[in-house]
Amino acid sequence: MLIAARPSRLYAYLVLLLLSGVRTEEARPLTWDHVFLETANGIQPHVAVWRSVRKHGETKTRKSRRTIALPKQVIDVLDEHLRWQKQERASKGTERSPAGPVLTTRFGEPLDAANVRRDFRGILARAARLPGIEITPSEWTPRELRHSFVSLLSDHGIPLETIALLVGHSSQTTTEAVYRKQLRPVITKGAEAMDDIFAEDQEREETGATGEGNAAA
Repeated sequence: MLIAARPSRLYAYLVLLLLSGVRTEEARPLTWDHVFLETANGIQPHVAVWRSVRKHGETKTRKSRRTIALPKQVIDVLDEHLRWQKQERASKGTERSPAGPVLTTRFGEPLDAANVRRDFRGILARAARLPGIEITPSEWTPRELRHSFVSLLSDHGIPLETIALLVGHSSQTTTEAVYRKQLRPVITKGAEAMDDIFAEDQEREETGATGEGNAAA
């Protein structure tokens, strides 16, 4: 999907959603004064998620207001996006504000949810034409990338508590309820461990029984 999105204005937006787990309504109003692409005072590159396009401009919950360290790929993409945005503004003779929106339309306006969904499905349609890709664009929205973020972390063994903090949930219970399918690999670890434990016990019992039988013979 990211390969198909590479030439699009949405590329930085989609990379940010997939690799940082921010909500769609948190990414769209993000401004450059809340994006830090260099390490400073011992603090690594990060985004400060303080606003949302929800009513009143607040994040969904108090814990939704959070600071998220950025993976290298996100840093590189946002750095390239910033350089491109500066060039675009300069070519149009418009001044770029240091506190301006990170993600904009070609007219410099903040992204609109409906237009983003439309363009996203166009990207998926291009991705569907790539070898080995099977996807139905109409069934996907950018919000699915947050689900993918949770799934990738879960598969990588990241604890539920950490995932809940990263996605800005008020509790682990919320994360578990909303992303039940994505968290399945973590939830099944207990059962898998028990299978291994009792398989070892059963093997010892069978070995012991065989030994006793041989002794009796």
